[in-house]
Amino acid sequence: MGNMMLDDLLAPKSVAVIGASRQPGKVGHELLANLINGGYKGAIIPVNPKASQLLGLNCYPNLASHRNSVDLAAIAVPTANALAAVREALDANVKSIVILTAGFRESGQEGARLEEEITRLLKSSGTPLLGPNCLGVINTSINMNLSFARSAPLPGPISLFSQSGALLAAILDWAWLNRLGFSKLISLGNKAHLTEVDFLRALATDEETKVICGYLESITEGDLFIKAAEQAAEKKPVIIQKVGTTSAGKLAASSHTGSLAGADMAYGSAFGRAGVIRAESFEELLDFSMAFSMQPCPKGTRVAIITNAGGPGVMAADAVERDGLIPASLEAGSIASLRSFLPPAAGLGNPIDILGDADPQKYRSTLEIVINDNQVDAAIVILTPQAMTSAMETASLLAQADRAGKPVIAVFMGGKEVKPCYPELLRQGTPVFASPERAVRAIKAMAKYEAWRRRPVRIVTHYPVNRRRAERVFARIARQGRAQAGEAASKEILRAYGFSIPEGALALSAGEAVEIASRAGFPVAMKIASPSVIHKTDMGGVRLGILDADGVRDGFDLLNAKFQRLFPGAPLDGIYVESMARRGREVIIGMARDPQFGPMLMFGLGGIFVEALKDVAFHLAPITADEAMAMLKSTRSYQMMTGARGGVPMNLSAVAEGLQRISQLVTDFPTIMELDINPLIVPEGSGPGQVADARITIGKELKT
Repeated sequence: MGNMMLDDLLAPKSVAVIGASRQPGKVGHELLANLINGGYKGAIIPVNPKASQLLGLNCYPNLASHRNSVDLAAIAVPTANALAAVREALDANVKSIVILTAGFRESGQEGARLEEEITRLLKSSGTPLLGPNCLGVINTSINMNLSFARSAPLPGPISLFSQSGALLAAILDWAWLNRLGFSKLISLGNKAHLTEVDFLRALATDEETKVICGYLESITEGDLFIKAAEQAAEKKPVIIQKVGTTSAGKLAASSHTGSLAGADMAYGSAFGRAGVIRAESFEELLDFSMAFSMQPCPKGTRVAIITNAGGPGVMAADAVERDGLIPASLEAGSIASLRSFLPPAAGLGNPIDILGDADPQKYRSTLEIVINDNQVDAAIVILTPQAMTSAMETASLLAQADRAGKPVIAVFMGGKEVKPCYPELLRQGTPVFASPERAVRAIKAMAKYEAWRRRPVRIVTHYPVNRRRAERVFARIARQGRAQAGEAASKEILRAYGFSIPEGALALSAGEAVEIASRAGFPVAMKIASPSVIHKTDMGGVRLGILDADGVRDGFDLLNAKFQRLFPGAPLDGIYVESMARRGREVIIGMARDPQFGPMLMFGLGGIFVEALKDVAFHLAPITADEAMAMLKSTRSYQMMTGARGGVPMNLSAVAEGLQRISQLVTDFPTIMELDINPLIVPEGSGPGQVADARITIGKELKT
């Protein structure tokens, strides 16, 4: 295993079972029986004061009476006795502990108090604890099944940690049927001490683990998670299914950005940054694990499809296009080679249809020609059972084919004719799925990971800004005890960070409004400024395109009267008067601070695109120039911005720069909870974007 922090837990030389029991069906009995029957190679020490022998082993009344050192103590006593068992283990200098007993934090206040006490004890002694309330831990390389799961898996290159014990049991069952092998399986339980971060670090350096998988319901420390996941993903694929993201961890969400930045977006951004492959379902978690553990990653996204049936070939081609991969076009030489032995009716485009009567040899020869083509990065081989098909022989010949170091995934569609081929294909290291879509998703995940591994070094631009000026504005808002920086203050802060802001100021009288308007230059816009009004437009608190001094006086009186009528007695900061922004396209850029992962930047094209279509992109700050551009490209409305279909292209680099400047601002000031520039008016051609409206929400300092 090598330099692993958690060697004593994951590869112990001796295991004590505290609460070993002679009653089948009890956790303490199943644990002991699994250890013995699995053929664990280390010392097994049953502890039970009521027995002298258990399952043929000497049993000890307590750990103190066993004189030798113990690497790992598994505690399976009733909840009420758990604290005493932990003390007993610590007194005997046990190096690590796993508590399988339930009835802690998950069962109410009393359980939570007990869990806290145990965790405190262990942290102060520096002894790692897995659990409580977990299924245990399995390490196939030393035949250790220290769990109460029915069956241990076959050895293999995948290691998995799971926050759900029941899901782990389901994976074991599935793996047995599909002959998929595992190295380590870890049930996290309540994560009282050790969390996914500890196991990401440990498995990253574990030579027996080639692929790391995880099933998580919560992530304990977002910033540490990103760091550990990124360091692990540099070495090997990390595939995680994260559930419970739809409504959990929502922000206060008073702004556009905040309301769109659900927890799910934060996880998506965090995983993307760290190179984590995200599985959207249990099926994907297993599919991806299988593909990554058996095949090399493709160097690009060009996929060839070989099939003996038209329909499934089209299904695969649709999936390739839908998932943003490229249907490979074969070189002329490859097509000539295929023509030499395939029947005249065969389709030599892509999908390559080798027809229903294709024999195993045709499959093998076709695959070898296609996969050795320089225009192909990966291949999907589809087989449907037709009268002339010999599926099993095809399966074994596919294994012998030369793969040219590129990934090949099989899709054997059907039931009784093809299912018996699955173990044969998997045994030879060819992933096999029941549908083309699953194969395509696996290739997409592999290609995405490969691209992440080759990403350029991240260089964050630091713009020269006037940080002192922004600090003075924040200090002023703090003195007023406000949680919102109004438009005027927000724009002052943004101006200090190099944004282009139309000339303007707050007016407290009609005369002052005229003076500001003449200085700023007509036409002007006028807006109500009050902490009571968050969405000015909705209440009719904005007047645009005012052309002269009379218009300004009228506007001032009208807006003032409207405010007094709608918000009697509420504080009014004044009426904000500014020159109209230049013409251009409207976009929204902003930031919402996620409680787990910190500042998340948002971009969307203005109007209907954000409001109705929610066509937005998110990225964690700090952001690089490349990442800012990638954010814009990831939206569905990107084509419109580049001037597709006869439109006028807008200045995308101005938007990308705006995102980077916000990134710098919110990294400098961790008290900014939400920030919205809505809209930023972006000129066609060159020139900076202008901030037409902005709002900043300030809160207590969270994680930076």
